[in-house]
Amino acid sequence: MNNKTLEFHFDFGSPTTYLAYTQVPRIAQETGATLVWHPMLLGGVFKATGNASPVTVPAKGRWMNEDIARWAKRWGVPFAFNPHFPINTLTLMRGACGVLMRQKPEDFQRYVDAVFQAMWVAPRNLGDAAELAAVLEQAGFDAAADVPTRSAADLTAELQARPVASVARGGLGA
Repeated sequence: MNNKTLEFHFDFGSPTTYLAYTQVPRIAQETGATLVWHPMLLGGVFKATGNASPVTVPAKGRWMNEDIARWAKRWGVPFAFNPHFPINTLTLMRGACGVLMRQKPEDFQRYVDAVFQAMWVAPRNLGDAAELAAVLEQAGFDAAADVPTRSAADLTAELQARPVASVARGGLGA
């Protein structure tokens, strides 16, 4: 019986989260852990903890950008800094929560793959609704019907609770 769990708390707007996303499935497999995805709003975690994005501190931002490039090279994963960064990820994270709440793992994984790819590999402006719809449709979704990104009450409540849960688990970021 497997009693190991790897919890992955993420926001698509974090380039370090993208790098972790490229590694967590392998780590879970190698350790025999169950991978549990936790989409959440990084801004909510920052607000709850008094933390801030590393890019708001110039020296830290420069170091982080160089460090991300080093890790991407080490792991052999593609990475391109998104010229539209920072992007408000509320719609993206609503979509992730909505697809996850539908309990269709294959749809969730396809959604996550498409958004991370469009954010950090072939950078697209996912803050633009038409651009996001094109990315999702390219991934095989009917963006209007398959991916709930608008503010449904249950979806909004779920998304607001997730940063609180991440902070309760010791999270300071994503």
